[in-house]
Amino acid sequence: MKALITGGAGFIGRWVVKYLLKKGNEVWALDNLSNGERNNILEFEENPRFKFIKGDILQRDLLKELFNLNFEVCFHLAAAINVQSSIDNPGENLEVNLRGTFNILEEAKKRNTKVIFISTCMVYKQAIDNIPIDEDHSLCPLSPYAATKIAAENLALSYFHTYGLPITILRPFNTYGPFQKTNNEGGVIPIFILRSLKGEILNIYGKGTQTRDFLYVEDCAEAIVKAALSDKIWGEVINIGTGKDISINDLARLIAGDSRRIKHIPHIHPQSEIPKLVCNYSKARKLLNWGPRTSLREGINRTREWIREQKALVLSG
Repeated sequence: MKALITGGAGFIGRWVVKYLLKKGNEVWALDNLSNGERNNILEFEENPRFKFIKGDILQRDLLKELFNLNFEVCFHLAAAINVQSSIDNPGENLEVNLRGTFNILEEAKKRNTKVIFISTCMVYKQAIDNIPIDEDHSLCPLSPYAATKIAAENLALSYFHTYGLPITILRPFNTYGPFQKTNNEGGVIPIFILRSLKGEILNIYGKGTQTRDFLYVEDCAEAIVKAALSDKIWGEVINIGTGKDISINDLARLIAGDSRRIKHIPHIHPQSEIPKLVCNYSKARKLLNWGPRTSLREGINRTREWIREQKALVLSG
């Protein structure tokens, strides 16, 4: 398979790159490095089947050049993903997440290139009765980020219905693992782990009763690639998660090992908080023959070891 990955130097993107290369595919990774990092893909740069292009999904001429290489599939992961940034600057989210997706779809349409669009579980409305959340659950844009993702999903589906473009939309739940950022732009698990390793207090926004379904990144990458290998899922929206949730309070205790090292602080965007997120992935199991392999405890341990190694490198340097 010859594949283009937008956002290929990002956290999830680099794991999709690794999975594809391991299976013997040719991979082009496009990233403007605004969120992704060159260090994420250094291990692949000597591989003759891998090429990195520094560029932007808003650059139509660049996309035209790339799509002339006749990819079988485009994995579209490039996005503005920070919720708080979307609140502060919604225009950027609109441009990147909607205009950028439009640009990808337009080029894919010319060659009937498969598109695997990576959305987010943040598009869902608060679930009360019908937990876990399946793909038919109501949507609700609690942030401009979620709104642009919903809009981009609908735009992508319109290309399937109007032009017959092979499109699949995946909604991963809260993905974590090695290579995720440990600063405020990263996920809660690597942030908690780093603070724990430093002996610092783990800060929890709000009451900490909000729950999340945490998906290990290599399991997520496997689902993404499997979506490209099936011809039975075009026009489908598919959840990717574990079917198990944990409160942020319990997560912090699991990582810190001591409730005295936990502190609750005011939420920075309470209006965009979803109180409970847990995934029904039965559709992924049926259509992709996929299921999560990595337990939360095992995934946390792997992530901790990676962060510990990175910390040791920084301190030794």
